[in-house]
Amino acid sequence: MANKQSLAGDPGIWAGLNHPELSAQQADVVVFGVPYDGGVSFRAGACEAPAALRGITYTISPTTEDFRDFSSLKVKDLGDCTGSREEMFAQAQAMAAQAVKAGRFFTMIGGDHSTTIPVHRGIDEAVDTDFGILHFDAHFDLCDEMHGDKLSHGSTERRAVELSHVRDSDHLCFVGIRSIESDELEYFRTHNIQVVSAADVDHMGVAAALEKIVSFLGRFEKVYITLDIDCLDPAYAPGTGTPQFGGLSARQLLDLLRGVFEHLNVIGMDVVEVAPSLDPAQTALFAARKIVTECWAHHYFKNIAR
Repeated sequence: MANKQSLAGDPGIWAGLNHPELSAQQADVVVFGVPYDGGVSFRAGACEAPAALRGITYTISPTTEDFRDFSSLKVKDLGDCTGSREEMFAQAQAMAAQAVKAGRFFTMIGGDHSTTIPVHRGIDEAVDTDFGILHFDAHFDLCDEMHGDKLSHGSTERRAVELSHVRDSDHLCFVGIRSIESDELEYFRTHNIQVVSAADVDHMGVAAALEKIVSFLGRFEKVYITLDIDCLDPAYAPGTGTPQFGGLSARQLLDLLRGVFEHLNVIGMDVVEVAPSLDPAQTALFAARKIVTECWAHHYFKNIAR
């Protein structure tokens, strides 16, 4: 763990944007890792992602795919949450709450998707109005429990609808879905589930899909993005615990994210379920790097570089 924490204090990571000398309040973006994958139902390995992702950010420039420079963005990496699941989740909740209260955009690097549960709770603690959740995934994660665990990676959004400032499924928009668990079916049939499936995106096109997402979530002053890397087709991100064939393409996802940041007030995001050891080429890890840096740039150009 010491090596992971010292890496978080290296100014060379995150395309040279990390500023260890700054406080979280002085930074434009706060980032932290939750290296936990004890909530998985199948293959583990996502606990490796925070350190592995930092490790491949030395060699990139702070520029975007459309050739813009965001080298003035100030990032503060807070390191990884440590200890037992209870301790890590308590730290993650506190970090998320502090970032939202300070008005700082934040990014959590998981871990399996259960690591989003404390982040949702931190946001709920910090806000005084309802907020929306944009859930990119192959799965709904609406199981009440998996294998007796109510904090599983398949229960992320079921726990979210219990929060004071979410309360119901119509505060969530699911994108990229192409799978449902048997014990999610009843919930799906009896609740207002707003979904743009992977097939929908492909059939209607990105522009129409984006319009649908914005129409769902535009009423919220604050929106949080949780992004399971398996929203992408396994061709683009094979290194994940529960891949599902027929997912979003890299181009579709990047274009959707650009539009979401343009039209909605995104207060933070996470990228979860990247499992480096399941992919020798580390394709999913490099996808996560691109997703994070492009989203930081979207935030920068919309809210900072005016």
